[in-house]
Amino acid sequence: MTDASPQPASAKALLPLALFLVLFLGTGLYFQSEGVEYAFYQLPSPVAILPAIVLGILLSKQAFEERIETFVGGVGDNNIITMCLIYLLAGAFSTVAEATGGVDAMVALGLNIIPPSFLLPGLFIIAGVISTAMGTSMGTLAALAPVVLGIGEATDISLPLLAGVLVSGAMFGDNLSIISDTTIAATRTQGCTMRDKFRANLKIAIPAAIFTVIWLITYDTSQVPLEIPEANLWLSLPYFAIIVLAVMGLNVFAVLGLGIVLAAAFGMFTVDYEWVAFSQDIYEGFGSMQEIFLLSLLIGGLSALIRQQGGLAFLAAFVESAANKVSKHKQRASAIGVAALTALTNFCVANNTVSILLAGEVSKRLAKVGNLAPRQSASLLDIFACVVQGALPYGAQALLMGASFKISPLSVSLHTGYCFILAAVAIAIIIWRRPLEDREPTPESA
Repeated sequence: MTDASPQPASAKALLPLALFLVLFLGTGLYFQSEGVEYAFYQLPSPVAILPAIVLGILLSKQAFEERIETFVGGVGDNNIITMCLIYLLAGAFSTVAEATGGVDAMVALGLNIIPPSFLLPGLFIIAGVISTAMGTSMGTLAALAPVVLGIGEATDISLPLLAGVLVSGAMFGDNLSIISDTTIAATRTQGCTMRDKFRANLKIAIPAAIFTVIWLITYDTSQVPLEIPEANLWLSLPYFAIIVLAVMGLNVFAVLGLGIVLAAAFGMFTVDYEWVAFSQDIYEGFGSMQEIFLLSLLIGGLSALIRQQGGLAFLAAFVESAANKVSKHKQRASAIGVAALTALTNFCVANNTVSILLAGEVSKRLAKVGNLAPRQSASLLDIFACVVQGALPYGAQALLMGASFKISPLSVSLHTGYCFILAAVAIAIIIWRRPLEDREPTPESA
């Protein structure tokens, strides 16, 4: 039987990945040219990856049984399975909390706090907090769009600006949230805790958010009337609870499990939320994660085939070589490589979670070679995936806001100031931070 050990680095082994990207991107561009809404989501990604898996199996030099074993072994990888279970719990929490009125409570709480003169920065912060709590930029935008559209129609504030502010805040929260699928994918592929990744992210995201707020303050909105929707503000507490528990370092399964119970309990005591509805919403939440759940499993299997055939070794060496030409410091070069690889992948697939899954293993190899801490590579993965996703005119966020506000998705993308500021801050930190090899070694940096 053929030796199952990894083969030497080979560019040919990357052909299945290229096929997946061509199918996914090509189909999206075609539907985009035809004027179809959500063009890049017409071909489900778990279906688009199937021909790539078949090609990966055909290219393998192993015996056929061993090829299947390699693929199934990748599907059943511990990190992949753990990631998928977290997806299910995150989906359940989001659905239960929304069904009990938690999203309306978060919106009402935010609008109760912000004054009209602080409207745009306030909307950015509200979107950020809700997205951090919900773990989904799309859910946040869907919840806030009707409220903000009403504000735009009642005033002379630019609709593209309002839409861009919402996308900016949603991407800020999506990047930081511990229950976001991007965070789950980034931490599991890099092998770090969510708390460590969260702390590393804060050092980049908070300065970018501050610059964004300063930029938004320059707009005068003091005369804008605000209509605050009615909601039970107590229902927002489960969202804050999971943020606090996660930052305290509680295991993510415990955090999400407690979040689901708290959301249901508050709903039962305040809005007569019933047990039957609770069980149905949990299952609905599981279903909402079906696409990313299946794609994660299939990408795990495809990655195992590509790894065995030497494709990931080739890609890691290529990206490392290119990054080393930009910087002579290994750690800085690795950071540049992770950022560039993630941004390019997201530009192709228009999905930040998919791009992290695709770039995750190569990024981990780059981080190891360059002595880049797992929390830092996870942070860079998530940051640059969110940067590109928020700025893409054919990304789901811009398409949703364009459809909701009846404006061009491109005009939405051009006003997502936070995404551009976040990219600038992250690049500046990568360039100007003194590389680890220039410092005295410490236990933390080891």
